[in-house]
Amino acid sequence: MQNPRLARHEHEMENRQLKIKQFFYGGNNLGYLLHTGTCALAIDGGAVDGILSFVRKNGLTLAQVTNTHGHGDHTTGTRQLAKASGAVHLDHHRFANGHTIDLDGEMVTVRLTPGHTPDSVIFAADNFLVTGDTLFNGTVGNCFSGDLKAFYRSILLLMGYPGTTRIYAGHDYVVASLAFARHLTPGNGAIDAYAARYDKNHVVSTLVDELAVNPYLRFNDPEIISLLESKGLPTDTEYQRWEGIMSIE
Repeated sequence: MQNPRLARHEHEMENRQLKIKQFFYGGNNLGYLLHTGTCALAIDGGAVDGILSFVRKNGLTLAQVTNTHGHGDHTTGTRQLAKASGAVHLDHHRFANGHTIDLDGEMVTVRLTPGHTPDSVIFAADNFLVTGDTLFNGTVGNCFSGDLKAFYRSILLLMGYPGTTRIYAGHDYVVASLAFARHLTPGNGAIDAYAARYDKNHVVSTLVDELAVNPYLRFNDPEIISLLESKGLPTDTEYQRWEGIMSIE
């Protein structure tokens, strides 16, 4: 028979493990609740009613709310959530690179990832990233900042995480993204396998998946290099290849 005290300890540890809950709102927008057994952090909390309902049903305290960047489709609901729950609003503009958010002893690390916008950030936990509009499942965000070099450095940062890292993005663009990937690389069989795993009710991929399919992470792959060369684009340096793949429409 298992020691009751040990069983209780294991149950408490399991409850404290950081979990992630995905919420859909506004069509293809995705927001998130990171939570332990007691407290939660909302990221891009546009699904106000759904988040508050989940918090109540699971006996959580919504401690903090924040955003991946300042676009209105991501900040909508943030202040409403804070007001309704008493949560602290963490202004994403004030984060320093490497800032940590403590959720009942579980740490979430903020990394600055300018490119899509100058103020873009991602949130990293044990085995997942909340990437906002920097990295989508199957594609990347538009470079609205105009700073392709900063975007390139941000993508390199994300590519450096372990391959098993799960990617939770700011929108579900998977169907269109895979169609474009097929257009660019029709011989890539990994696209069909990726499509077969796609679940429109829970949108997630691993970094390994992205490295196999996402054209904007494959700028060093011979298939992408050949594509760039066929279009007369320079491929001598890694940055040229990144710049080239970002220019293809």
